[in-house]
Amino acid sequence: MSKVKAWAAREPQGKLEPFEYNAGPLGLEDVEVEIEYCGVCHSDLSMLDNEWGITTYPFVPGHEAIGKVVALGDIAKEKGLKVGQRVGVGWTVKSCLHCEYCLQGDQQMCTSVQPTIVGHHGAFAQSIRTHWVWAVPIPEGVSPDSAGPLLCGGITVFAPLLDNAISPTDKVGVFGIGGLGHMALKFLKAWGCETTAFTSSPSKHDEARAFGATHIASSVDSEEMGALAGKFDFIVISANASLDWDAIIAMLKPGGKLHIVGAVLEPIPVHVMSLMLSKRSISSSPTGNRSQMDKMMQFAAHHQVAPQVEHFPMSKVNEAMDHLRAGKASYRIVLEADY
Repeated sequence: MSKVKAWAAREPQGKLEPFEYNAGPLGLEDVEVEIEYCGVCHSDLSMLDNEWGITTYPFVPGHEAIGKVVALGDIAKEKGLKVGQRVGVGWTVKSCLHCEYCLQGDQQMCTSVQPTIVGHHGAFAQSIRTHWVWAVPIPEGVSPDSAGPLLCGGITVFAPLLDNAISPTDKVGVFGIGGLGHMALKFLKAWGCETTAFTSSPSKHDEARAFGATHIASSVDSEEMGALAGKFDFIVISANASLDWDAIIAMLKPGGKLHIVGAVLEPIPVHVMSLMLSKRSISSSPTGNRSQMDKMMQFAAHHQVAPQVEHFPMSKVNEAMDHLRAGKASYRIVLEADY
C-alpha cells in the first residue's frame, strides 16, 4: 500500500491527528509490514516533544511494531521472510551492511543507520516499511499483543547480558523498576541470577518481587546502599534520575561493572581511583544487533518472558500518550491497530 494512514503531530507537544502519506514504490530490499500492535516507549514522547532537538514534523511516533508481512521487495523475497509472516520492527529500520560496524555484526551502530522515528515515519500507522535485516521474526510462544516493548526496551536490557557475559551465578542490581527495569528483572530471573531491585517507591516492592527480584533495596537511601558495598558483579541503571553515584560504584565487587541504559541527562561524577583500584568499569549501550534480537525472542519464548502491558486502541493514541506523560503506565503501553 503506497498510501499509509497514520497518526502524526505537527508541532512539539502537539496532539496526534490523522495523517496520510505516500510511501512510494517498495524498495528491492524492503519489507512492508501491516501493523497489528505497537508499543509506546518514552522515546516516542521525547521525540514528540522534541526534547533531543532532532524531531522533524509532521512526526509519526512508534518503534515497537508487531505485524504481518504484506509485501516483499525482489531482494527481500530471498532473505527467508514470507508474506503473512508475523515480524517485529524496533528502533531501527535500515543499516548499510557494509560499514565496519555492520560487517562485525553491530548493525545498530551503523554509521548511516536509519532510526525508525528519526527523519522517518514510525509505526503509529497502518503499515511501516523496513529493510529485511530489521524485520525480526516473532517465534511461536511469544504473544504478539505484548511483544512490541521487547523490540526496544526489552533488547536494551537483554543485549548487555550478552555483551557482558553475565553468568547465572552473578549478583545483579537493577535501578529503576519501570518500563525497562521490570523487563530486566524478568530476564535476569530466567537467566538464573540473584537480583536486587533498587527503587524509591515502596509501592513497587511486591511487584518487583513478582517480576523476579530476590531482594529489594532503596535507590535513594545512601546508608542502605552503603551496607551493600562490594556485593554486586553487575549493576544496571534503567532510570534517568539523579542518583548517589559514589554509593552505587562502591556496591560493585572488584571487577564489577556499572552499565547504564536509562537516559541519564546529567553528568555523572566519577572518582577514577574508585574504579582503578578495584578494576571496576562503567559502560552504556543503545539497543542491540539483529542476532541479539533473535536470541532475545527465542529466550522470551523458551522462558515465557513477557512485558507487563496495558492496551489502548490506536484511535485513542492521545489518551495513551497522556497516560504515559503522567507516569501512570503499568508498565508499558501497547496500541492495538483499529484502522
